[in-house]
Amino acid sequence: MKKEIAEAARVLLIEKGVKKLTVKDIVEECHITRQTFYYYFENIPELFRWILERKTEELMKEEHGGNDEEADLRYFFLMAINARGGLKKVMASNYKDELEALLKRHICKMFEQIIEDKNLYQDCSRFQLKWIVRYHCSALLGILEDWTDEDTKNLDRIVHEIYLLMMGKVSP
Repeated sequence: MKKEIAEAARVLLIEKGVKKLTVKDIVEECHITRQTFYYYFENIPELFRWILERKTEELMKEEHGGNDEEADLRYFFLMAINARGGLKKVMASNYKDELEALLKRHICKMFEQIIEDKNLYQDCSRFQLKWIVRYHCSALLGILEDWTDEDTKNLDRIVHEIYLLMMGKVSP
């Protein structure tokens, strides 16, 4: 049922372009009662959190490069580029601020998991690691926010340069 509710929210935001998403809209779209919605989710931001968690889990489980961090980064960019159109519509809703904060937390969490899994930044303190993650997360979100068709043409080069920066290297 959670998946059905999530799909109804996606249809409303992305396909129908609803700007002010409400529980009433969602329950009407998936033909359930308000009580059913509230049984599964406390509120709409909780629904978005659940959706992001599922998508993050799917992304982390998929085979997309194995031990190749640069391939993993390229995969992340491809996923973000493909989701860009739908994400812009979602960000135009009345939950923009909550969604931005949620998205940033989840991307940071994903970076923390990658850093742990790949055993990166071993010589850094917890304090330093926290700031490294926040820096990279904010930088990537900023890059994706201003992404252009020209950037897509240069994806491999951009990913390579960002990868070098993230690894503490600078290309000549």
